[in-house]
Amino acid sequence: MLFHFALIVGISAQQTFWIVAQGYTSLPHSIDPFSRKAADALTIALGQNLGLSNPARQSLTGYLHSAGIEGGYGFFAPNVPSSYKLVFELHYPDGHVEYDLPHVSGTATGLRLVSLLDRIGRTQYEPLREVMLIMLAYSAWQEHAGAATVRAVFGYVDVPSLSELKEGKKESYNFLYAYDFTFPSSSNAPPR
Repeated sequence: MLFHFALIVGISAQQTFWIVAQGYTSLPHSIDPFSRKAADALTIALGQNLGLSNPARQSLTGYLHSAGIEGGYGFFAPNVPSSYKLVFELHYPDGHVEYDLPHVSGTATGLRLVSLLDRIGRTQYEPLREVMLIMLAYSAWQEHAGAATVRAVFGYVDVPSLSELKEGKKESYNFLYAYDFTFPSSSNAPPR
């Protein structure tokens, strides 16, 4: 019980310090270096710096995932999520291109999508990022089944600060990743 509680506190603190260190809060930037060191220390304490094949890391990660501790506790951190954006370019056999955004059916789903996009933006492991994006692209392709390929373009919106806004600076879109996916005409076959 104490071990479980310590993991919750450790994950919560690590995520909070990471968010503060990235400058995503309204806290003074002078504490960013301290927050970065604290987040790094907790990363080591939680075994997240061990190799992916390390049995201790695998055991701890398995426990964190099965107990639901690996994510979500940073939700209470003083965070303004990054403004990540995903656009689908739908390329049709006749050469025309359409653009679409992910669709949600309600407010709760919208919050989950924002959280997912934030997670994709923070993912350093490229194969995992590609899998998450192909799942979203497949959903878009199902709505536009005539499309030959779907390009998932991922980036973030750089929102100006209040002082920059007063100076007339506008928000800008910054490209991060693009993945091209080709889906078979039969929905039974796996995408490439």
